[in-house]
Amino acid sequence: MVEVGYKYRFFGEDAGTAARVLGIYAHMDHNFMTASVPTFRLNVHVRRLVSAGYKVGVVKQTETAAIKAHGDNKTGPFCRGLSALYTKATMEAAEDVGGREEGCGGESNYLCCVVDRSFLVENADREVESGFDTRIGFMGVEISTGDVVFGEFNDVFLRSGLEAVVLSLSPAELLLGDPLSKQTEKLLLTYAGPSSNVRVERASRDCFNDGGVLAEVMSSYENMAEDKTEDSEKQTEGTEQGNCHLDIEGIMNMPDLAMQALALTIRHLKQFGLERILCLGASFRPFSSNMEMNLSANTLQQLEVLRNNSNGLESGSLLHVMNYTLTVSGSRLLRHWVTHPLCDRNMISARLDAVSEIAKSMGSYKASQNVGKLDGENSDVAIVQPDFYYLLSSVLTTLGRSPDIQRGITRIYHRTATASEFISVMQAILHAGKQFGRLQIEEEHNNEKVQAKTVCSVLLKKLIFTVSSSSVVGNAAKLLSTLNKEAAERGDIPNLIVISNGQFPEVASSRKTVQLAKEKLDSLICLYRKQLKMHNLEFMSVSGNTHLIELPTDVKVPLNWVKVNSTKKTIRYHPPEVLTALDQLSLANEELMVVSRAAWDNFLRGFGKYYAEFQAVVQALAALDCLHSLACLSKIRISLQNYVRPMFVDDSEPVQIHISSGRHPVLETILQDSFVPNDTHLDADGEHCQIVTGPNMGGKSCYIRQVGLIAMMAQVGSFVPASSAKLHVLDAIYTRMGASDSIQQGRSTFLEELSEASDILHKCTARSLVIMDELGRGTSTHDGEAIAYATLHHLLKEKRCMVLFVTHYPKIADVKTEFLDSVGTYHVSYLTSEKNTDAMDSKFYNENVTYLYKLVPGVSERSFAFKVAQLAQLPSSCIRQATIMAAKLELAISCRTGSKLDKRQLLGTLQSDWEQETRDNISESSKCFPAVKMDNYEELSSSYQKLFMNLKSAVVDGDPAKSWQFLENARSVGKSLLTSYVSRCCRDKEQSDG
Repeated sequence: MVEVGYKYRFFGEDAGTAARVLGIYAHMDHNFMTASVPTFRLNVHVRRLVSAGYKVGVVKQTETAAIKAHGDNKTGPFCRGLSALYTKATMEAAEDVGGREEGCGGESNYLCCVVDRSFLVENADREVESGFDTRIGFMGVEISTGDVVFGEFNDVFLRSGLEAVVLSLSPAELLLGDPLSKQTEKLLLTYAGPSSNVRVERASRDCFNDGGVLAEVMSSYENMAEDKTEDSEKQTEGTEQGNCHLDIEGIMNMPDLAMQALALTIRHLKQFGLERILCLGASFRPFSSNMEMNLSANTLQQLEVLRNNSNGLESGSLLHVMNYTLTVSGSRLLRHWVTHPLCDRNMISARLDAVSEIAKSMGSYKASQNVGKLDGENSDVAIVQPDFYYLLSSVLTTLGRSPDIQRGITRIYHRTATASEFISVMQAILHAGKQFGRLQIEEEHNNEKVQAKTVCSVLLKKLIFTVSSSSVVGNAAKLLSTLNKEAAERGDIPNLIVISNGQFPEVASSRKTVQLAKEKLDSLICLYRKQLKMHNLEFMSVSGNTHLIELPTDVKVPLNWVKVNSTKKTIRYHPPEVLTALDQLSLANEELMVVSRAAWDNFLRGFGKYYAEFQAVVQALAALDCLHSLACLSKIRISLQNYVRPMFVDDSEPVQIHISSGRHPVLETILQDSFVPNDTHLDADGEHCQIVTGPNMGGKSCYIRQVGLIAMMAQVGSFVPASSAKLHVLDAIYTRMGASDSIQQGRSTFLEELSEASDILHKCTARSLVIMDELGRGTSTHDGEAIAYATLHHLLKEKRCMVLFVTHYPKIADVKTEFLDSVGTYHVSYLTSEKNTDAMDSKFYNENVTYLYKLVPGVSERSFAFKVAQLAQLPSSCIRQATIMAAKLELAISCRTGSKLDKRQLLGTLQSDWEQETRDNISESSKCFPAVKMDNYEELSSSYQKLFMNLKSAVVDGDPAKSWQFLENARSVGKSLLTSYVSRCCRDKEQSDG
């Protein structure tokens, strides 16, 4: 977009693109395709182009007409230059178009740089055994808020770890560090598909092969430090050089791949002039830490933490239910809290204490009092304190009506904020600081000071102190005193700076020059009064032309006077002295504008030393908003449903989950009192696995999801939907739910299932909650059942974690025989009733099922799939045919099972009779077994036992191949016995004949 007069013009292919995206007209002009938009609509059109995924550059005039007329470029065209670049990740922090109401609101626009490295050959075997084949490093930057996330980790072939990062950050722009492995690139390009409008850019990292990463990063930081020093020297007296917010040692200790991602990101942001956020003012934090719960991408999706699975919107998600924030920055922080629950018991308790105190101040509890009494039982003196909740809600409401202060201070740091935006942000911070400062009240009574105890929570005290500290209030007031608020509202840059104590001498000098030029111009009227002998003559202005002399048409004037315009009776002139003075005034005003802009930029540079302090204030206000939101959740839900504060056991106690009357936090908002609660009791020293069976649509998935969501909410620091909750701090929640493939990434449904299961088996610990829903349904019955059984067996034997295992395979419950005390079998209860009919399919097709949604002990016998088929409105003939086939299959299985039982009983009876008869015959018969041969009795008995055991196994086993093998063994034993008997009889006969 090139500024030409009062329009921004597009040329060539850009004109065609702009016409298609913006819906404007493109036409040929001097053999060039061109299109244009008015200058005052720059913000609107740039946003539309950027939202479509384009990178937009704006070229503006760099000189004005007055400066050009007095410069060396008098006869040439106006000088132009690239003034700004815009992309989705940089737009909110950029000049001219950022920070507007039509921005992205509470959504984040991360720029995410990803690099990876395959494992070396010598380490490949060891890493593949653990499921990993590559190492990934990334750097995510939210340029408009200053948030920087980095990480480096090993990942599996299907890149489940990287998928969790992408899903959590939801980046608007991807920077791919070439070369990337095929699997990593495939996942990222799938995420940035045509429907996502996510912009993808590539950057080569070949220059880092010889270890040049650290050198490039340190060089960037040194250059920024030099620029900072120069800026500090240029600042007026009274300002101080700011300190670097980022610890250089922390950067040097970053992992290698994360360092590469940082270097690529710095290089990328230099073209936008926004690299300072990485070098001086960013808040670096690791993506995951030991203090936060690990939530996989599948967990966030299947538990519908951020978006529902129906239409992908936030409504119907856990975040939507918990979000009562009043500010945009609070909404962003709550999203982070929900996706990163705490793993530290003390930090969780601190949040719960703060939420409880805010809830009490809202009047949720009778213990809430706004009166603090003096020490002493008989004291009748009470000190009324300011209402804490009133102050908190009023401050948050005011901030909610103000611009986004988190993005505002970052735009100030980038020096892209307008004067009115600066004043709005500073006034909001100053108002919050003064209001919260009222909580620090001291009253004198009987010459003794009494400290008002309006806040008890340690976390609340810390946050309020950060916001209301005297340093913050003083610095905000000081910065505001430097600016003229009326001039800022008018956009009057020359009169914006309030000069005091010798600050901004260039602005003062330019203003004096302008004032002298005005006085000189105004003094010329005296000359013309004398010259024309008109004592009442005055300058006048018409249609934007100033300092005109209006004279009747019959008055003669010097020939060098310039006629500007006229009427029937008058003519208006510009004398040459006025034209010269106007030219000088115009030049002085242009110079004042340039100097004032430079002073404003210098003023914004000086804000850098306050950035860390004000950013801490904004983060504290966002945290207060999140705590207020959780308190509102608890108050509203306590009045409508039963929400309670969860209790956390000590870390030394066994891992456990005890929930009484637990409910799904999202579904109960829809069902209200119709929702059926369920209890959950898991304990590492007892039953820590629940195998849940039951009919389709009976509530199995709802039950296991509500357990995961309650545990997650508790570790966020929220009250939970239950009558009581006693929990141990979990380090992760893993889920394997749903059935879906990913054709673009080459994943079948069953591969997705097993990949998620493999990821869980590799990562879960004894402090994890594992939720598996119908594992093994993507393949044949026997294979799926075997894999599900083996997976559950591994979790019970090797991991000993908390497990909720939903299945339609009843045989899975046989694992209870091996882990008797560790496994419990449950099913969601139901009632059935059948109609009196002789139809063959009456058992399936004509029965009524009533779901009770209550979890009870035992294994469910039926799944009632045909009732779901009826709800899905399959053709009746199709359902009837299916019920007939099901009846036949059940009959065949019943006959096979019954015959096996009969055969087992018959074989047992025969074997008992044979053993008794054998003992009787051996003891009584001396003909077949002479006394001299009775020492072979035990050997003979063992052979007969082997014969009958093989016959029994052949009858019982349902596998034809195995039955045939058992029969062959029995035949071999029988032949051996027969041969032995015949040979013995022959020897006995020979001896008797001899």
